[in-house]
Formats: sequence, structure tokens, C-alpha cells
Amino acid sequence: MAAQETGSVSNACLCVLCGLPAAGKSTLARKIFSTAAQSGWRVTVVPYDDLIPERAFRIRAEEESSVKLQEMHTEWKLHRQAVLLCIEQFLMNPEVPQSSSLINSTAWEQCIQALQPHGLKADHAPLLFLLDDNFYYPSMRYEVCQLARKRLLGFCQVYLQCDRESCISRNQSRCQPIPTEVIEEMVKRLESPNPQKNSWEKNSISLNAADSLSECDFQRVMDLISSALSNPLSPAEDNTEQKEADRLKCANSVVHQADQACRRLVSEAMKTAKENQSQPEHMRSLAAQLNESKATFLHDLRKQVLQEVPYIEEDTNVEHIVKKAIEIFEEKKNEILSRTISEHK
Repeated sequence: MAAQETGSVSNACLCVLCGLPAAGKSTLARKIFSTAAQSGWRVTVVPYDDLIPERAFRIRAEEESSVKLQEMHTEWKLHRQAVLLCIEQFLMNPEVPQSSSLINSTAWEQCIQALQPHGLKADHAPLLFLLDDNFYYPSMRYEVCQLARKRLLGFCQVYLQCDRESCISRNQSRCQPIPTEVIEEMVKRLESPNPQKNSWEKNSISLNAADSLSECDFQRVMDLISSALSNPLSPAEDNTEQKEADRLKCANSVVHQADQACRRLVSEAMKTAKENQSQPEHMRSLAAQLNESKATFLHDLRKQVLQEVPYIEEDTNVEHIVKKAIEIFEEKKNEILSRTISEHK
């Protein structure tokens, strides 16, 4: 087991709070904060919505509406990684101020202020980071797990399961509600923790947050965190070559299946155009646009899979990846088809 750096923090835990917007993550975080602080722990809430600039949220929305899947993740991931980097820098040397141009410095300073030691024994008190975000993709959560492994920290996850209607209703009663379509889109994207599929998610619990959480639910959360603090993760073995082979195998499988599905969608589009009595030259133009779009889509999909797969420890759900990807291509196909038909009527 690697030794901790001089001055680094020990006996610490990273707790991921994930779920749909308005599922109750922030409310739970405040209750954990209060209870942990009363127990003498040093605890802080890391609210991603406050730390990541609004501009980044707009960029993400614009990029996710396009077919360029690779670019879709790049800038958004940089901001998220900056949050984890500041946490890591604090863990390595709490006395040195952390900063990043990619996150809100004022919000980060507020996070750190909550961790300042009070009293003679505070330096040795358990340290708890409550990461408050949707964390809708496993890859987002796995980055937190990787940090915990690297720094020998406790790691756990609390998933607040709440139905779409309840989240939308709660959101509408907020002072600053987010657009309903954001929640609708999140419902489609969210992949909850799955310990059976991902062994690194074994320290996870799921709570029904449609109603108020019970004291029993809250006690489960505190027991989970206490267990994680007592059982820090250790660095994973280096199996780089096997991971590389798995990534390539997964990418090839995803692209092959996506290619077959895209071909069917292109054929359906051509049939629709023919039924609308499109002229031969318009049919040729449509075919060229669809095939060019398909080629770009598959190229970017392969790059995305190669980028995202490293977080997987067990077999990747190829069918799920293909399904999500094809939904994006189908939207692009419909857009091209509708435009072509309307232009040549």
C-alpha cells in the first residue's frame, strides 16, 4: 500500500450523492452535514451546480444536442475534473490554497471554510466530502472512485430514487426552477449505481426519495459513510494491457451494431422519401447526406467509447450504449429527411 504524502489528510471519505434534479440530494446533504459536524467530524458539501460556471452548463446543453459525441464530453469533463483536482490538492496539503480557473473560486472557498479545524483534536477528526450532483453516468462516479483509490480514502454512494413527476413538481416550487426539459432529458440519461454490474459500486445504497426520508433511511446513510471511513480503498492493480484490449473489443462491437442499426434507419428514410415522390436527383442528395452523417456519427461514436470504457471493470452493456447512440442518430436522420422533403416539394 502506498504511503500518504507528508501533510496529507487521512481518515477521509468521498460520498457521492446522485439522482435526478430535485430528488432531495441537497436536503439530505444538509442533514448529513449537521449530524456529522455534531459528531466532531470535519465535513463539507461540494455542490457541483455552484462550483461549475453557468457558461459550462450552456455549452453542455448545446453540445449534447449535436451529433459530435466526442466534443460533447470534452469541455464538460474538464470542469468536473477540476472539482476533483481541487479536492485532491486539499487532501495532499490542506495548508496550501487550491484554485482553478474552471470552477467558481468563491464557492470553493466556502467548501474549504467548512473544513477548517476547530479544537485541539480537530486535525485528527474524520473528514467527509459530500459530492452533490446528478452523477447520471457511471463514468462520472467512477472518477470519484479513482480519486479515492489513489489517495486511500473511503468511498460510498447514495442514490436518491425519485420518479419523474415528483421531481418536476418539486422543481416547480423552487425559487429558481430549472427547465422541465432538463429533468426530462436527465430521466433518459441517468444510469443508477449497479453493484452487480460494477464491483466498484458495491458501497452504494438506494433510497426511495419520492416521500420524505425516514430516520431509518438516514441511519442507513450514516452507517454506510462510517463503514466507508473504516474501510478505505486501495489502489487497483495495473492491468493496462487487458484494459486496452477490452476497450478496443467494446468499441468494435458497439460500432458494428450501431452501423447495422444506422443502415436500417437510412433505408427507412430513403423509402419514406420515395413514398413522398422525391425526384431521383433529390434521392441521390438525400442518400449522400445520410451516408455522410452516418460516417461522421460512427467515427465519433468509436472515439467516445474508447474514451469512456476505461471506467468499466466488468462486461460493458454494449446494447445499452448502442441504443442510446442510435437515438441520437435517429434524430439527425429525421432532421435531414424532413429538411430534404420540405425543400423539394
